[in-house]
Amino acid sequence: MRHEIHDLLAPLPGTARQVHSFHFGPAQAQGKIYIQASLHADEMPGMLVAWHLKQRLGQLEASGRLRHQIVLVPVANPIGLEQVLMDVPLGRYEQESGQNFNRWFSDLSEQVGDAVAGLLNDDPRHNLELIRRHLADALSRQHPETQLQSLRLVLQRLACDAEMVLDLHCDFEAVEHLYTTPEAWPHVEPLARYIGSQASLLATDSGGQSFDECFTLFWWRLQQRFGERFAIAPGSFAVTLELRGQGDVDHPTASQDCQALLDYLTHYGAIDGQAPELPDLPFPATPLAGVEPVVTPVGGLLVFTALPGQYLEAGQQLAEIIDPINDRVTPIHCTNAGLMYARSLRRMATAGMAIAHVAGHAAYRSGYLLSP
Repeated sequence: MRHEIHDLLAPLPGTARQVHSFHFGPAQAQGKIYIQASLHADEMPGMLVAWHLKQRLGQLEASGRLRHQIVLVPVANPIGLEQVLMDVPLGRYEQESGQNFNRWFSDLSEQVGDAVAGLLNDDPRHNLELIRRHLADALSRQHPETQLQSLRLVLQRLACDAEMVLDLHCDFEAVEHLYTTPEAWPHVEPLARYIGSQASLLATDSGGQSFDECFTLFWWRLQQRFGERFAIAPGSFAVTLELRGQGDVDHPTASQDCQALLDYLTHYGAIDGQAPELPDLPFPATPLAGVEPVVTPVGGLLVFTALPGQYLEAGQQLAEIIDPINDRVTPIHCTNAGLMYARSLRRMATAGMAIAHVAGHAAYRSGYLLSP
């Protein structure tokens, strides 16, 4: 194992922070996989899974079983990790800018495309290596102006040449689910099976330039630009893996998730060995554009009548809002049938608040598809 320390831009003297990456695998690896946890710094399940992975990867490296280089960043957001206000962790948005930590990573597809336009040929391996070199070079020439920009740049540089990117998150109260692209789904379906993903949500572009999509969209855009003339293989696929809810931080669950990831990496060929037989897929993949954010029209005490992981019929009640002043009880129903994979942690709702998300089978939304 090699341990590297990456300095972030310090906003003030004496306030320096670092990102720590741990590198496993042989010097002449067959490929590269990048895994990070807790980019939203109030989401801890992934950090514990990453800690378990760190121990297991060290053992696998010592036994000579790693075929790929695996880069692990267990604490992807030291900025947000320190944002605690009156005992409440605030790790989703940077306090200074108000920006979501998992939005607006750099899109360098046009810049890199211009640089390689006259150098591409009919050899997909040549084009893959060429594009990766130019992407790494373009990222090396970026100069961040804020600590947040420097964090995003460090993470992008670490993952830019990886063929697989796994970003470990969680929701508020939720069952296992994941986000990826339709193009990547054949690679990702075994992961969904091993991890027991109860909702697998697919979109090529969800609108926020999130960490996973800064890689998948980069290659997709180059394919759209050059694919009719040159052989452009997808150089990277990425997955945002949601490890249940914020409170699901315990060793048995983390150990189970760690083993599922190792089984998937073995199945993929990154780890030498025989992977277990693929389990059944709990729920078919559905479009992210088919997800219904269930919104309450009134505020009041939020009482759920449905659980995460429950399949709801169209129009089924999933919660009620109680006004304890005038005794009004407002039932809340979903519009479309689907699996309710996540719900709010809050139990006092405000008018216009999204209280749950239901994965439907048919796409009906467009534009920006992510939560704020």
